[in-house]
Amino acid sequence: MGSSGFDHEAVLDVLLVEDDPGDALVVAEALADSPVRLHTVRDGDEALAFLLRVGDHGDAPRPGLVLLDLNLPRLDGREVLARVKADEALRSIPVVVLTSSQTETDVTASYSAHANAYLAKPLDVEDFAAVLRQVTGFFGSVVRLPG
Repeated sequence: MGSSGFDHEAVLDVLLVEDDPGDALVVAEALADSPVRLHTVRDGDEALAFLLRVGDHGDAPRPGLVLLDLNLPRLDGREVLARVKADEALRSIPVVVLTSSQTETDVTASYSAHANAYLAKPLDVEDFAAVLRQVTGFFGSVVRLPG
């Protein structure tokens, strides 16, 4: 650990909940050289299975951060966020909404449901990658996350 008391070399498990393969690829490439272990699921049902460690995800690690798209097939991101924050075992996991929606109703609803941050996906791929590195760097080495 550095003098700040934070372990700057620790690996951060990140769960990406994203149905768009292009956006998932951008995230994976942006974080390839960072101390992040990225786990990707494509819909809300699979996200909950991962977080609750059920079915094919029985041995899933507890993520230190969830990057959550709102517009997902099956169970949408709004419902995933509500269920995560209502679950005593999961609610302490930081959830960053990462979506193309910039509507004020989605922003307000996400924070009302206890999202830790709301980020609109930048259209420029380089800007998107830079934002991802900043967010994961912040949660991975600046803040202290629970157990």
